[in-house]
Amino acid sequence: MDTFKKILAKAGPFIGLILVIVLFSLPAETREYFLTYNNFKIILTQTVIVAIGALGMTMIIVSGGIDLSVGSSIAFTSVVGALLIQKGYGPVPALCAVVLAGGLIGLLNGALIAGLRVVPFIITLGMLGVVRGTAKWLGDNQTVNYDASPINSWMTTKDPFSYALPTGVWVALGLAILTSLLLRNTVFGRHVFAIGSNEATARLCGIPTTRLKILIYTIAGLFFGLAGLFQLSRLRQGDPTVAVGLELDIIAAVIIGGASLNGGVGTILGSMIGALIMAVLRNGSQQMGWPTYFQEIIIGLVIIVAVFLDRVRQGKTAA
Repeated sequence: MDTFKKILAKAGPFIGLILVIVLFSLPAETREYFLTYNNFKIILTQTVIVAIGALGMTMIIVSGGIDLSVGSSIAFTSVVGALLIQKGYGPVPALCAVVLAGGLIGLLNGALIAGLRVVPFIITLGMLGVVRGTAKWLGDNQTVNYDASPINSWMTTKDPFSYALPTGVWVALGLAILTSLLLRNTVFGRHVFAIGSNEATARLCGIPTTRLKILIYTIAGLFFGLAGLFQLSRLRQGDPTVAVGLELDIIAAVIIGGASLNGGVGTILGSMIGALIMAVLRNGSQQMGWPTYFQEIIIGLVIIVAVFLDRVRQGKTAA
C-alpha cells in the first residue's frame, strides 16, 4: 500500500496527463487536429494563465493556506494594466504596476491572515468580493479598451506558419524553474514546507511564521498580478468580469499535481502538469463540440477526483 501511494504521488500527474491526451486522441472528431503542433501551441498558450497562477498557489497550499481571491486579482490587475496603457504608459511600466498591484493584494491577504489569525478561506473569500468590486469601480463597470500595445503579442498564436511559442509560454516555463529552485534549494523553501507540515512545531523551532505567511502571500500575489497581465494580453482589453471561477482551475491544477490541502506536500512540476491537464481538458472538450455546461461538469468532477486522490495519498478515509 505504501508503494502504491508513493507511485501515485510521483507518477500520478503524468499518468493523468497521458490518459487525458489519449482520451481526446481516439475520437474521430478530434483525431486529425488534436495532436498537431498548432494545437499543441494553442494548448500551451491556454495553460499560461493557470500555470502562473498555480506557481503562487503551490506556495500557499504547501504552507497550509488557500487563496480564493485569485480570479478577482487577475481581473483587477488586468484592468489596472489596461488603464495605464490607455493613458499612454509603455509595456514595462504597465508590467511593473500590474505585478505590484497583485503583490499588494497578496500582502493584504497575508497581513490579515497572519495578523488576525483567521483561517485563509474566510479572509480570501471576503477579498474575492472586495477586489472584484474594486476592479468594476476602476473600470466604471465596463471593459477598458486601448489602442495597440506590444503586450498584445505576448499571448498570440494567430500565425499558423510560425513554430515559435508565444512569450507567455517561455515566461511561465522560466518562472516554474526559478520557483522550483526557490522551494527546493533555499531556506525560505524549507520554511514553507515546515509551516505547512506543522505550524506550531515550526514556530517552536524559531521560524517567524507570521512574517513568513505574509511573504508567501505577497510573492503569490506577484504571480497572480503577472497572470493578470497575460490575461490582458490574451483579451486585449481590461475586463473586470473576467476570470470568474478561475481560482478553482488553479487550485485543481495544484491538487492534481500532487499537493495536499493539508499542507506540507507539493511540487512545482506537479502543478505545471496539473495546469496542462486542465488546458487539455478544455481544448479537447471544445474540439469535441461539447457544450459549455458539460465542460463545467467535467471540470467539477476533476476537482472532486483530485481531492479524493489527495485523501488517498495522505492515507485518510472520508469521514
